[in-house]
Amino acid sequence: MRKLSMIKVDRKYWGSLLGLVTLMAVGCGSGASTDADTKTASGDKPKIAFMVKQPEEPWFQLEWKFAKEAADKDGFEIVTIGAPDGDQVLQKIESAAAGGAKGLIICSPDVKLGPAILARTEKLGMKLMSVDDALVDETGKPLDVHHLGISARKIGNTVGEALDAEMKKRGWTNADTALLLITRDELDTAKERTEGEAEALTKAGFPADKIYRAPEKTTDVPGARDAATVVLTQHPEVKHWLVAAMNDSGALGAVRATEAYNLKPENVVAIGINGDTGVIDEFKKPQPSGLFGSILLQARRHGYDTAEAMFHWLKDGKEPAKITYTDGVLITRENFKKVLADSGLPG
Repeated sequence: MRKLSMIKVDRKYWGSLLGLVTLMAVGCGSGASTDADTKTASGDKPKIAFMVKQPEEPWFQLEWKFAKEAADKDGFEIVTIGAPDGDQVLQKIESAAAGGAKGLIICSPDVKLGPAILARTEKLGMKLMSVDDALVDETGKPLDVHHLGISARKIGNTVGEALDAEMKKRGWTNADTALLLITRDELDTAKERTEGEAEALTKAGFPADKIYRAPEKTTDVPGARDAATVVLTQHPEVKHWLVAAMNDSGALGAVRATEAYNLKPENVVAIGINGDTGVIDEFKKPQPSGLFGSILLQARRHGYDTAEAMFHWLKDGKEPAKITYTDGVLITRENFKKVLADSGLPG
């Protein structure tokens, strides 16, 4: 009886061991990684890292918000990472990969890190997409990386076209109107936007010699206000002012300068870019100011669409479009609530 009992125990042991070996063989296979192999150590959800250069900015927070909406819908995980310094980027990519991320969506603080970012993600077996700012090589040539971006020149053109339309609607003439252009040429995207604004106006017949550039030292409201004040002081003869800038802060700063210069709101038409909270607050004031509008960019597409595209690339092997550019829509006091609601944004 004792011998028979030992045989039963041995059979039970070897049966369990055989089952464990079988499970290991099925789970590990040959050890090769595929596009569908996106499970992480923390669970069954695929993990995607979303790294941005200015995590405190409303634009990037909206991108993250919409990316997380896509994650909730499709059942994957978004890891949000702020990297305001180029020195942090590669280390944070390593950390994301160690945490199980199989894909990286990035707006780099330094786009010329492109070759290093591409090499690092390839080494780590991560899929790579850039968003907002395209990654470039040392010479400034765009890398062959999947990208969803903003056409800075086209956005600038949209501002210029809207300024021209409102100027004509109000019956202003070239003789008594000038453009106050808040510039920041050290930033490539900023320069593309402001040059696009001037380009659209001159194409519509506005005189180039009535475009007064005001370089700002900082890209915030005080910086734009100071830059605008210099131009306003130099040109007291101008009756009507058009105002354009690289962003909403530039437009708002210039408007604050016109107010300090005692220009009436009806003699100022300023249009910003981004459609951020400062603009919305301005629209909500009982009395209109010189801020006529802003070009609302498509944060939802930059967050939701890139995250969703990365997920399907990883899960299904469906490669995203190589290059996609988004544009914007003009919001004003009259339409901002509806446009924000249609875009899934709070008003």
